Amino acid sequence: MSVMTEPPSQGFRLSQLLYDTRYRSLTIQVVAMVLLMLMLSWLLSNVIHNLQELGKDFDFGFLWSRAGYDINQRLIEYNTSCEVNGEIVNSVCSHARAATVGILNTLLVAVLGCALATVLGVIAGVLRLSNNWLVAKLMAVYVEGFRNVPLLLWIILIFALMTESMPAPRAFRGDTPEASMILDAIAVTNRGIYIPGINFASPFFDSGYLNWLLIVVVLIASIYAITLINHSATVKQEATGIRPTTWYINLAVFFLPAGILMVLMGAHLNFPYLKGFNFTEGVHLRNSLIALWIALSLYTGAFIAEIVRAGIMAISKGQSEAAYALGLRPGTTMNLVILPQALRVIIPPLISQYLNLTKNSSLAIAVGYMDVRSTLGGITINQTGRELEGMLLLGLFYLVTSLVISSAMNFYNNSVKLKER
Repeated sequence: MSVMTEPPSQGFRLSQLLYDTRYRSLTIQVVAMVLLMLMLSWLLSNVIHNLQELGKDFDFGFLWSRAGYDINQRLIEYNTSCEVNGEIVNSVCSHARAATVGILNTLLVAVLGCALATVLGVIAGVLRLSNNWLVAKLMAVYVEGFRNVPLLLWIILIFALMTESMPAPRAFRGDTPEASMILDAIAVTNRGIYIPGINFASPFFDSGYLNWLLIVVVLIASIYAITLINHSATVKQEATGIRPTTWYINLAVFFLPAGILMVLMGAHLNFPYLKGFNFTEGVHLRNSLIALWIALSLYTGAFIAEIVRAGIMAISKGQSEAAYALGLRPGTTMNLVILPQALRVIIPPLISQYLNLTKNSSLAIAVGYMDVRSTLGGITINQTGRELEGMLLLGLFYLVTSLVISSAMNFYNNSVKLKER
């Protein structure tokens, strides 16, 4: 009777790192990592050497020095004189504060632009598939017109139209004014648009933006609560086949907490009015902000329209036919059957458009809108001579913002994708 014996196992040999497929890929990765680290260290040492030759060091202390320039559009307190309520506060006039104002201005136009571009894109994308020839062709003209003309030209064109065609503030003066306010509350002028603002009679904090931050936190908590309510309704629907009505609960959860908070802080409207040669009070939306917002929205909306159209066309016609067979109207079919399925195709390229809009907001410098490119990446660098540190911080801001947008959209994409059982 013969006995099968295994051959003696050989020990590990260095040659296996190159010739054994079990180790070769790991070897290549280690070598590539070492080469990359050597290249980065050479670049860093080269930069340090060049800075020393120029008599410079690598330091971010310039952020706490005084910024000697003004910012016309801002969401938080910023004062070049460093004076707040009669006291000198160095933090409100530093380059770090100016950079923060620019970051908030960039985020403001990015959020407004993404919201309006999404609405315009969805509407235009759906209407491009309309059976009405005129409507479909008008949407095609809009899409092709804005996609094939550089964004910078649209920004400058809209800014010029706002500046040249709108009435001056003096046109609102007199017994028979040449221009009148909309609903006695909104004034559209060649210096911008004046709308009612919200003031607090008894705020919780002395700083105005902290009060608004509290309201935003409450709204975010309300949105999270609405998500939990909708998830609970979905679970009940899957268990019983009947989805409970939740829209009125969602409305109450969204509006009541923030509304109660604003009532406690004594919120009231502050209407703009003409005083001297210009309007005062209210909220002043400058032409630069309006032009940048509208141009970014229209330009990006044209690309989103094509994404929406492609997503809808990717859905089988059998889905529409089945919905029509059940007696659903075309509008209901689009909202409840087609668009929810098309989202799985639409969301991935939509993320890229949101990122492009956020980065394209750096064109604001063409019309004088003080975003982070104009503050941190422009005037601050020119005043301090810290171009390396400033550009690194500017790149880091855009990188972090892009990663946050991508993460949020990918999270939403995972929530709507098909899940295997």
